[in-house]
Order: sequence, then structure tokens, then C-alpha cells
Amino acid sequence: MQSEPTAFFFPGQGSQKAGMGAALAAAFPAAREIFDRADEALGEKLSELCFHGPEDRLALTANTQPAILTCSIAAWTVVRAELGVEPVVCLGHSLGEFSALVAAGALEFSDAVKLVRLRGEAMQAAVPAGVGAMAAIINVPAEDLEARCAAASREDSAVTIANENGGGQLVVAGHADAVGRLVAEVKAARGKAILLNVSAPFHCSLMQPAAERLAEALAQISVAPLRTPVIANVDAEPNNDPSRVKDLLVRQITGRVRWETSVRKAVHIGVRRGLEIGHGKVLAGLIKRISPDLPVAAVGSPEDLDVLKVGAA
Repeated sequence: MQSEPTAFFFPGQGSQKAGMGAALAAAFPAAREIFDRADEALGEKLSELCFHGPEDRLALTANTQPAILTCSIAAWTVVRAELGVEPVVCLGHSLGEFSALVAAGALEFSDAVKLVRLRGEAMQAAVPAGVGAMAAIINVPAEDLEARCAAASREDSAVTIANENGGGQLVVAGHADAVGRLVAEVKAARGKAILLNVSAPFHCSLMQPAAERLAEALAQISVAPLRTPVIANVDAEPNNDPSRVKDLLVRQITGRVRWETSVRKAVHIGVRRGLEIGHGKVLAGLIKRISPDLPVAAVGSPEDLDVLKVGAA
């Protein structure tokens, strides 16, 4: 398996589920240690929330983000030890970029888990409930959707593209009334638009207060040299420069997640196989639509590891 140039893909918010990481932590002491370190860094039992829920608490943004990061890094630790796989590039969807940076050696795990706890709290607090909204738009070209966003926006009420997820799926975010106007316009043109049940409008200008809080926290953190390039969400380019890491993370809060372009960039630079590191298979599904010839295996449980070991034998 190692003979194939491999990318590590790290999931973002939406992949959480009560029970995640429990089997991995029970089977591998190295994974359990990552959960213990998260508990110590946060001063609470995040591990118990991951392993047992309840779902409603796990779904709170301030809990979801450190939980997903911890599960991803626990799985990454086991992958390195059990499979000996080293990636040629790392990338993560939104929150997953922090996991990618830990795997690349740029961020220390304890720093990262505290940063994403603050990030989640700041993103939740940035916009009062009901002010913002997000919607998934299906099979509308990005250029067309950008024009429709501009038409639906007003001076004090804007909507923009927040995520380019691939496979014809785009997500928009902004003021609730502007998102509502856009959704109505898309439906009137016989397009498909679905309002999302989210707690805040992520990756748009309304997140500026959260970006400022993250910048303040990052100012206190050291960034180490990257041993593996990380494709950043905001520009879909591999980054090897530790001095750029903080700016890229801050810009990501208000910027578009260019996931489709990021995956295509990984393929362009020579990646021939991917591992989705952490709980779930959300990214594997997206990547299959973006680049059908790029095989991606999910690694989040002991059973997943067993399958990969058999395939590598």
C-alpha cells in the first residue's frame, strides 16, 4: 500500500456520532492515550461524550469540533503504528484542516484540541440564533450560483457560496432572509435547494467575530515546520510554509471551503490512493463523485484496519 502515493483526508463537522472512537480506543492503547490527552487539555471527559453521547450534546458545535479532531488523531496515530503509511499530502474539510496540520507536525495535538474548542464556541457565538442560515444547492454551476447570490444579496443582507463539496453540491451561507431569497429563486428556476439544519452560517462574512477570536488564540501558539504539505481550504494549494498556517486558518473561518478543487489538486500532484482518517465515510462519498478513479478507504475502527492489512498483505 505504501508504494502508492497516498493522501490523508480528515473529516469535518457532520461526521460525528455517539460511540465514535470507542472501539479504536479499546483495541489500541495509543488511541486511548489521545483521548486521555484531550480530556486533560480540555479539563473534562470529552472521551465519554465521544464514546457514549448523548447525541444532542455531541452535536453542539463547541463539542463536535474537538470530538471529531480527537477521533481523527487517534485513528491517525494507529494508522502510523499499524500500517506504516506516510502520506505525500494531507487535507481536511473545514475543521479537518486542524487534524491535517497535527498529522503534518505543524500543530501540537493539545494546542489543536483547545483551539478547535474555542473555534466552535466562537463560531456559535458569532451570529444570534435565527439571523443566519445555510442551504445546499444541487446541480447549479458555481458561476451561475455566484450571480444568483449577488442578485439575492442586499447591502445589509448577503448570501455567498460557503462550500464547494463536489459532485454538483454547493452550500451557501449568509443572512437568513438573503438565503431564503436565493432558495426561492433557485426553486423558481427548477433547481434543487435544501435549507440545512445548522446552528450558524459557517464560512461567510458573518463569521468575522469568530475569525478575530481565533486569530487572537493562534497568536499564542507555536507552529512547527511541516513534514508533509497540507492543502489549505481557502486556496486549494499545498502549503509547506509554517509562517502561513495561522493566516490560512483564520481566513478559512469566513472563506469558501474549496473541497472539490483541493481533491483535484491532490490528484494533480500525484496522489493515487486516499485514507479518510477518523469517524465515518462522508469524505469518501464526496471524493468518489469528484474523482471516481481515486480509491479512498475509511479508517476509523479496528475492522477498517483489518481490511487494510489484508489488502496490503
